[in-house]
Amino acid sequence: MRTPRSILITGASSGIGAALAQEYAAPGMSLALSGRDANRLSEVAEACRTAGATVDTEILDVADASAMDAWVAATDAKRPLDLVVANAGISGGTAGGVESDDQVRAIFRTNVDGVLNTVHSAAGLMRKRGGGQIAVVSSLAAFRGYPSAPAYSASKAAIRVYGEALRGALAADGINVTVVCPGYIRSRMTAANDFPMPMLMDADRAARIIRRGLAKNRARIAFPWPVYAVAWLLGALPPWLTDPLMVRLPKKG
Repeated sequence: MRTPRSILITGASSGIGAALAQEYAAPGMSLALSGRDANRLSEVAEACRTAGATVDTEILDVADASAMDAWVAATDAKRPLDLVVANAGISGGTAGGVESDDQVRAIFRTNVDGVLNTVHSAAGLMRKRGGGQIAVVSSLAAFRGYPSAPAYSASKAAIRVYGEALRGALAADGINVTVVCPGYIRSRMTAANDFPMPMLMDADRAARIIRRGLAKNRARIAFPWPVYAVAWLLGALPPWLTDPLMVRLPKKG
Protein backbone atom coordinates (compact mmCIF):
# COMPACT_ATOMS: atom_id res chain seq x y z
CA MET A 1 0.00 0.00 0.00
CA ARG A 2 1.16 3.53 -0.72
CA THR A 3 1.90 5.85 2.17
CA PRO A 4 -1.16 7.96 3.06
CA ARG A 5 -0.61 11.68 2.56
CA SER A 6 -3.99 13.05 3.65
CA ILE A 7 -5.15 11.75 7.04
CA LEU A 8 -8.10 12.57 9.29
CA ILE A 9 -8.02 11.53 12.96
CA THR A 10 -10.75 11.98 15.56
CA GLY A 11 -9.93 12.13 19.26
CA ALA A 12 -6.53 13.60 18.40
CA SER A 13 -6.09 15.80 21.47
CA SER A 14 -4.64 13.01 23.62
CA GLY A 15 -3.74 9.33 23.84
CA ILE A 16 -3.50 7.21 20.71
CA GLY A 17 -5.03 9.92 18.51
CA ALA A 18 -2.39 12.48 19.46
CA ALA A 19 0.40 9.92 19.14
CA LEU A 20 -0.79 8.82 15.70
CA ALA A 21 -0.92 12.41 14.49
CA GLN A 22 2.66 12.95 15.57
CA GLU A 23 3.73 9.57 14.18
CA TYR A 24 2.50 10.52 10.71
CA ALA A 25 3.58 14.17 10.86
CA ALA A 26 6.21 14.93 8.23
CA PRO A 27 6.79 17.25 5.27
CA GLY A 28 4.18 16.64 2.57
CA MET A 29 1.65 15.22 5.04
CA SER A 30 -1.79 16.82 5.46
CA LEU A 31 -3.46 16.14 8.83
CA ALA A 32 -7.02 16.97 9.87
CA LEU A 33 -7.39 16.57 13.62
CA SER A 34 -10.44 16.83 15.87
CA GLY A 35 -10.77 16.76 19.62
CA ARG A 36 -12.74 18.15 22.54
CA ASP A 37 -9.99 20.10 24.31
CA ALA A 38 -8.88 23.14 22.31
CA ASN A 39 -5.67 23.71 24.25
CA ARG A 40 -4.44 20.11 24.04
CA LEU A 41 -5.43 19.85 20.37
CA SER A 42 -3.54 23.05 19.62
CA GLU A 43 -0.42 21.64 21.28
CA VAL A 44 -0.64 18.45 19.20
CA ALA A 45 -1.18 20.45 16.02
CA GLU A 46 1.82 22.67 16.74
CA ALA A 47 4.04 19.62 17.31
CA CYS A 48 2.89 18.18 13.98
CA ARG A 49 3.53 21.48 12.18
CA THR A 50 7.02 21.59 13.69
CA ALA A 51 7.60 18.17 12.12
CA GLY A 52 6.67 19.66 8.74
CA ALA A 53 3.03 18.60 8.32
CA THR A 54 0.16 20.79 7.19
CA VAL A 55 -2.45 20.67 9.96
CA ASP A 56 -6.08 21.71 10.28
CA THR A 57 -7.96 21.31 13.56
CA GLU A 58 -11.62 21.19 14.48
CA ILE A 59 -13.34 21.21 17.87
CA LEU A 60 -16.52 19.17 17.50
CA ASP A 61 -18.62 16.38 18.96
CA VAL A 62 -18.24 13.21 16.88
CA ALA A 63 -21.77 12.25 17.92
CA ASP A 64 -23.10 15.22 15.92
CA ALA A 65 -23.73 13.55 12.55
CA SER A 66 -24.26 16.73 10.52
CA ALA A 67 -21.17 18.42 11.95
CA MET A 68 -19.04 15.35 11.27
CA ASP A 69 -20.37 15.00 7.74
CA ALA A 70 -19.63 18.66 6.99
CA TRP A 71 -16.11 18.50 8.44
CA VAL A 72 -15.13 15.29 6.67
CA ALA A 73 -16.53 16.58 3.37
CA ALA A 74 -14.75 19.94 3.68
CA THR A 75 -11.46 18.22 4.55
CA ASP A 76 -11.77 15.81 1.66
CA ALA A 77 -12.53 18.67 -0.74
CA LYS A 78 -9.21 20.33 0.16
CA ARG A 79 -7.21 17.14 -0.33
CA PRO A 80 -8.81 13.72 -0.90
CA LEU A 81 -8.48 11.63 2.24
CA ASP A 82 -6.25 8.55 2.03
CA LEU A 83 -6.76 7.42 5.64
CA VAL A 84 -9.47 8.13 8.20
CA VAL A 85 -8.96 7.03 11.80
CA ALA A 86 -12.16 6.78 13.87
CA ASN A 87 -10.45 6.99 17.23
CA ALA A 88 -12.52 9.23 19.53
CA GLY A 89 -13.76 7.33 22.58
CA ILE A 90 -14.60 7.73 26.25
CA SER A 91 -15.03 5.47 29.26
CA GLY A 92 -17.01 5.63 32.47
CA GLY A 93 -16.67 4.69 36.13
CA THR A 94 -18.09 1.83 38.16
CA ALA A 95 -16.47 2.55 41.52
CA GLY A 96 -19.84 3.61 42.92
CA GLY A 97 -21.62 0.53 41.55
CA VAL A 98 -23.06 0.22 38.05
CA GLU A 99 -22.66 2.93 35.42
CA SER A 100 -25.41 5.53 35.49
CA ASP A 101 -27.90 5.83 32.65
CA ASP A 102 -26.29 9.13 31.60
CA GLN A 103 -22.84 7.52 31.55
CA VAL A 104 -23.98 4.57 29.47
CA ARG A 105 -25.73 6.73 26.89
CA ALA A 106 -22.80 9.16 26.66
CA ILE A 107 -20.37 6.29 26.09
CA PHE A 108 -22.52 4.81 23.32
CA ARG A 109 -23.03 8.21 21.69
CA THR A 110 -19.29 8.80 21.42
CA ASN A 111 -17.94 5.28 20.98
CA VAL A 112 -20.60 3.94 18.62
CA ASP A 113 -22.49 6.87 17.04
CA GLY A 114 -19.25 8.84 16.78
CA VAL A 115 -17.51 6.02 14.95
CA LEU A 116 -20.48 5.49 12.63
CA ASN A 117 -20.60 9.20 11.82
CA THR A 118 -16.90 9.20 11.00
CA VAL A 119 -16.88 5.97 8.99
CA HIS A 120 -20.04 6.65 7.00
CA SER A 121 -18.96 10.15 6.03
CA ALA A 122 -15.57 8.91 4.88
CA ALA A 123 -16.79 5.75 3.13
CA GLY A 124 -19.28 7.68 1.00
CA LEU A 125 -16.53 9.92 -0.35
CA MET A 126 -14.00 7.12 -0.81
CA ARG A 127 -16.52 4.96 -2.63
CA LYS A 128 -16.97 7.63 -5.29
CA ARG A 129 -13.28 7.54 -6.21
CA GLY A 130 -12.80 3.82 -5.61
CA GLY A 131 -10.20 3.83 -2.87
CA GLY A 132 -9.16 4.74 0.65
CA GLN A 133 -8.44 3.31 4.06
CA ILE A 134 -10.45 3.45 7.29
CA ALA A 135 -9.22 2.46 10.75
CA VAL A 136 -11.72 1.80 13.54
CA VAL A 137 -10.15 1.99 17.00
CA SER A 138 -11.77 -0.58 19.27
CA SER A 139 -10.14 -2.25 22.31
CA LEU A 140 -9.12 -5.62 23.73
CA ALA A 141 -12.11 -5.07 26.03
CA ALA A 142 -14.24 -5.84 22.96
CA PHE A 143 -13.69 -9.58 23.27
CA ARG A 144 -15.53 -10.10 26.56
CA GLY A 145 -17.95 -8.01 28.60
CA TYR A 146 -16.12 -6.67 31.66
CA PRO A 147 -18.27 -6.04 34.76
CA SER A 148 -15.85 -3.23 35.61
CA ALA A 149 -16.74 -1.43 32.35
CA PRO A 150 -20.02 -2.72 30.87
CA ALA A 151 -20.84 0.14 28.49
CA TYR A 152 -17.25 0.59 27.36
CA SER A 153 -16.86 -3.15 26.63
CA ALA A 154 -20.17 -3.28 24.75
CA SER A 155 -19.47 -0.16 22.70
CA LYS A 156 -16.04 -1.39 21.68
CA ALA A 157 -17.44 -4.83 20.84
CA ALA A 158 -20.05 -3.24 18.59
CA ILE A 159 -17.55 -1.26 16.54
CA ARG A 160 -15.09 -4.17 16.40
CA VAL A 161 -17.65 -6.48 14.83
CA TYR A 162 -19.02 -3.72 12.61
CA GLY A 163 -15.56 -2.79 11.38
CA GLU A 164 -14.60 -6.38 10.66
CA ALA A 165 -17.82 -6.93 8.71
CA LEU A 166 -17.39 -3.62 6.90
CA ARG A 167 -13.97 -4.72 5.66
CA GLY A 168 -15.61 -7.35 3.49
CA ALA A 169 -18.55 -5.16 2.57
CA LEU A 170 -16.35 -2.32 1.26
CA ALA A 171 -13.61 -4.42 -0.33
CA ALA A 172 -15.28 -4.31 -3.76
CA ASP A 173 -15.22 -0.49 -3.56
CA GLY A 174 -11.46 -0.48 -3.06
CA ILE A 175 -11.76 0.64 0.57
CA ASN A 176 -9.57 -1.10 3.14
CA VAL A 177 -10.93 -1.31 6.68
CA THR A 178 -8.81 -2.22 9.70
CA VAL A 179 -9.96 -2.68 13.29
CA VAL A 180 -7.46 -1.67 15.97
CA CYS A 181 -7.71 -3.37 19.38
CA PRO A 182 -5.16 -1.94 21.84
CA GLY A 183 -4.65 -3.04 25.40
CA TYR A 184 -3.86 -0.60 28.21
CA ILE A 185 -2.33 2.59 26.79
CA ARG A 186 -0.86 5.34 28.94
CA SER A 187 -3.34 8.20 28.47
CA ARG A 188 -5.74 10.53 30.26
CA MET A 189 -8.33 7.74 30.18
CA THR A 190 -6.13 5.18 31.96
CA ALA A 191 -4.64 7.76 34.33
CA ALA A 192 -7.80 7.45 36.43
CA ASN A 193 -7.28 3.70 36.93
CA ASP A 194 -5.89 2.86 40.36
CA PHE A 195 -5.40 -0.86 39.67
CA PRO A 196 -2.65 -2.87 37.90
CA MET A 197 -2.78 -2.61 34.10
CA PRO A 198 -0.86 -5.51 32.51
CA MET A 199 1.72 -4.46 29.91
CA LEU A 200 0.74 -0.78 30.05
CA MET A 201 2.15 0.79 26.88
CA ASP A 202 3.14 4.33 25.95
CA ALA A 203 0.95 5.89 23.26
CA ASP A 204 3.85 6.60 20.90
CA ARG A 205 4.81 2.92 20.84
CA ALA A 206 1.18 1.99 20.18
CA ALA A 207 1.10 4.48 17.31
CA ARG A 208 4.12 2.84 15.69
CA ILE A 209 2.48 -0.59 15.93
CA ILE A 210 -0.74 0.75 14.42
CA ARG A 211 1.06 2.51 11.57
CA ARG A 212 2.95 -0.67 10.63
CA GLY A 213 -0.26 -2.68 10.71
CA LEU A 214 -2.14 -0.18 8.57
CA ALA A 215 0.71 -0.12 6.03
CA LYS A 216 0.25 -3.91 5.68
CA ASN A 217 -3.55 -3.56 5.45
CA ARG A 218 -4.12 -5.95 8.33
CA ALA A 219 -7.72 -6.78 9.12
CA ARG A 220 -7.08 -6.60 12.86
CA ILE A 221 -4.27 -4.95 14.79
CA ALA A 222 -4.44 -6.29 18.36
CA PHE A 223 -1.67 -5.77 20.93
CA PRO A 224 0.19 -6.48 23.11
CA TRP A 225 -0.15 -10.10 22.05
CA PRO A 226 -0.03 -11.74 25.54
CA VAL A 227 -2.94 -9.56 26.72
CA TYR A 228 -4.70 -10.14 23.38
CA ALA A 229 -4.36 -13.90 23.88
CA VAL A 230 -5.94 -13.68 27.33
CA ALA A 231 -8.75 -11.41 26.09
CA TRP A 232 -9.49 -13.74 23.18
CA LEU A 233 -9.52 -16.76 25.51
CA LEU A 234 -11.87 -15.06 27.98
CA GLY A 235 -14.25 -14.37 25.12
CA ALA A 236 -14.02 -17.93 23.80
CA LEU A 237 -14.64 -19.68 27.12
CA PRO A 238 -18.20 -20.16 28.43
CA PRO A 239 -19.45 -17.48 30.85
CA TRP A 240 -20.06 -19.97 33.66
CA LEU A 241 -16.34 -20.64 33.67
CA THR A 242 -15.13 -17.04 33.46
CA ASP A 243 -17.77 -15.18 35.51
CA PRO A 244 -16.17 -16.02 38.90
CA LEU A 245 -12.96 -14.38 37.68
CA MET A 246 -14.57 -11.40 35.95
CA VAL A 247 -16.60 -10.28 38.96
CA ARG A 248 -13.37 -9.98 40.94
CA LEU A 249 -11.89 -7.40 38.57
CA PRO A 250 -11.33 -3.97 40.20
CA LYS A 251 -13.89 -1.23 39.57
CA LYS A 252 -13.00 1.83 37.52
CA GLY A 253 -12.73 5.15 39.29
